[in-house]
Amino acid sequence: MNLSAVRQLFTLALLFAIGASISETAHADEAGTRALLVEIVHADGDDARQQLAMEGLAEEGDPIIGTFYEAYRSGNIFIKKVASSDSPLVLMKDNKDYTNLLTGESVTPSDELKPSRAGRGLRKDLKRLVDLLDLSSPDLEKRIAAADLLGKSQNPEYLPELKARLDKQTDEKVARAFREAIYICELKSGSDTEKLAAVKALGEMKSLPAKGFLETVAKEYETSTEPGARALRESTRKAIREIDDYQKIVGHIGTLFRGLSLGSVLLLVAYGLAITFGQMGVINMAHGEFIAIGGYTVYLIQNYFVNTFGVGSSAYEWYFVLSLPCAFLAAALAGALLEKGMIRFLYSRPLESLLATWGVSMILQQLFRLQFGAANVSVSAPQWLSGSYSFGGVSMSYSRIFLVAFAFLVIIVTWLLMNRTSWGLHVRATMQNRQMASSLGVPSGRVNMLTFAYGSGLAGLAGAFISQIGNVGPSMGQTYIVDSFMVVVVGGVGNLFGAALSSLGIGMVDQWLQPILGPVMGKISVLITIILFLQFKPGGLFPSRSRSLDD
Repeated sequence: MNLSAVRQLFTLALLFAIGASISETAHADEAGTRALLVEIVHADGDDARQQLAMEGLAEEGDPIIGTFYEAYRSGNIFIKKVASSDSPLVLMKDNKDYTNLLTGESVTPSDELKPSRAGRGLRKDLKRLVDLLDLSSPDLEKRIAAADLLGKSQNPEYLPELKARLDKQTDEKVARAFREAIYICELKSGSDTEKLAAVKALGEMKSLPAKGFLETVAKEYETSTEPGARALRESTRKAIREIDDYQKIVGHIGTLFRGLSLGSVLLLVAYGLAITFGQMGVINMAHGEFIAIGGYTVYLIQNYFVNTFGVGSSAYEWYFVLSLPCAFLAAALAGALLEKGMIRFLYSRPLESLLATWGVSMILQQLFRLQFGAANVSVSAPQWLSGSYSFGGVSMSYSRIFLVAFAFLVIIVTWLLMNRTSWGLHVRATMQNRQMASSLGVPSGRVNMLTFAYGSGLAGLAGAFISQIGNVGPSMGQTYIVDSFMVVVVGGVGNLFGAALSSLGIGMVDQWLQPILGPVMGKISVLITIILFLQFKPGGLFPSRSRSLDD
């Protein structure tokens, strides 16, 4: 055996030992918690013993404490005498099942069970202990939520506990939550000096949860003539202004991100249109239904994973990754069939292609209704796309972050395909002059079919992502199709870089105007702006120029 193999075996053995040690420690901690809970029941009537056990539990964060409290409060704790032991068993009832509180093992009940009930004082102490339970939780998010809840209660009884635990917090995010909770508590129960320090600290922290409490303090001291009232009043107003100013910045950043995610959806849809309409000159009114094909493909794959593996399984978490290529291929196949069966006979006949694809659009929508129903279907995100990432007060959902990143990947891949491959060269040659390209040996028929399929596949990808942030229904594509045509025209017909810029620009402007003017007036304002822009630049941002167009 060589030295490398020995090192690997040693590493594996060390990792196994560490894992076993952690498991034993966790088991020992739970056993200690259970022993203290049993001691509380056994010490019924002995306040000193119960208080000593309660002090020991105060340092624990085991969830069994909350379960025990609910059982004790509702009369589901029982004592069973055992002939072979001086110490009776303590049983906890859950529905019809009984467990040994000390060991957690299931126990068969008997007629000799004696109910044990907690007194009013003990119930109050246990309730307080349960309220503080998550402050010691190993889950950081639970710890933050617990501190936030206790701070907003402004109960002075919790203030010493929050202060005692603050120095033990090693995570900065958790420590901030504890400080924020302490300051909010001191706004109500602290001295004037503590209140003034808390107001200044909350203003510096730009604490949004504290804004309502600060407004209460400002109103309380608005007419006060006490010596420190003026300083407290001015500090409170300043802190509220600081929070408001910061929230405006956060709001603008949030709007920018939402606009970026909307622009990313428009980009995926518009890139398909930029190819089919801009490059090929085909007005495809069924492009929105290719979006629906992508959305329904995700829905079908999700149902397969749910029925085969179950929700929450490790395999289920990969269903959306598999859905992306499937949505692309399903929409691309539908696009290839449409081009092969209809579009190839309608090149250079824009009005006929518009009417024909409009008819296809209505047929496809009716097929979706017959197959899936008229109502929207439910598509849930996998765990790794659920939730959001918070940075500086701005919350960004993981699904939208993934969408933005994927949209930029599509830009890069499409540019490489169009400019660095022989297929892209054939596409550009065919679209500029189909007859000349054919005479030079370019298989224009196959190029047309593959180009239309690729543009339709991008619409399917857009539908896959829309399923994670919106609804999936028969008319889901119609929501985006008009905006996408505007994106293609504003960017410059046939110009992919222009389509990328205009999609992101229109998405951001739309999200920026909607909070100010409302959803309807915001859309109308965007449309009017586009119309005015095209009056001065009819060719868009990057107008296409070629001999065929000039003719």
